[in-house]
Amino acid sequence: MIRTLLVDDQELVRAGLRMLCESTSDIEVVGEAPHGGEGIRLAGRVQPDVVLMDLRMPGTDGVTATRTILGERPATRIVVLTTFDDDEHLYPALAAGACVFLAKDATPAELLDGIRRAAAGGSPFSDDVLRRLVGQAVRSRAERPDLPLTPREREVLGLVGMGLSNADIAARMQVGVTTVETHVANLMDKTGSPSRVHLAILAVRHDLTPDNGKR
Repeated sequence: MIRTLLVDDQELVRAGLRMLCESTSDIEVVGEAPHGGEGIRLAGRVQPDVVLMDLRMPGTDGVTATRTILGERPATRIVVLTTFDDDEHLYPALAAGACVFLAKDATPAELLDGIRRAAAGGSPFSDDVLRRLVGQAVRSRAERPDLPLTPREREVLGLVGMGLSNADIAARMQVGVTTVETHVANLMDKTGSPSRVHLAILAVRHDLTPDNGKR
């Protein structure tokens, strides 16, 4: 069972998220918080596996709450729910350690898949959110330092930038999933990336994604 905490200042949104989660057999809502401060307190008390985190809330915002929760419970997975006018919060949330970024207009299936993949250690992100993250990263970091990577690592990084899973990358490269997992772990270590989303941003910034339109 995936223990999930909902943090959003809109009661109607929380109610909808709760109903969606409770429609499954593997996701349990263990708490709700109307702002980041309460989210921090509840995370310490109910010890969720995954937190669905809004970014803009009164008092303690989602970025601060994400940073605090992960500082106290590093194993917690933070799924950020964002709207199209939240761009100024996206990169700070990434830097704070959020692992999953989903638009609030995501389908119910996409949201549930995001929770499950986050709990399993993945870092799913939607195409539109990735484009916005990359755009903000490029605007705030004009320089592109060289990446000390092998050709194979560059290939893996480019495929991560396309949003492919480890299994998809393994199939495309005709290698084992364990090999891909090792490459991804090495990429995070070499680039100082806290998450798979951060790797995807690096791939796009360094023009490493295959330009074939396939996802």
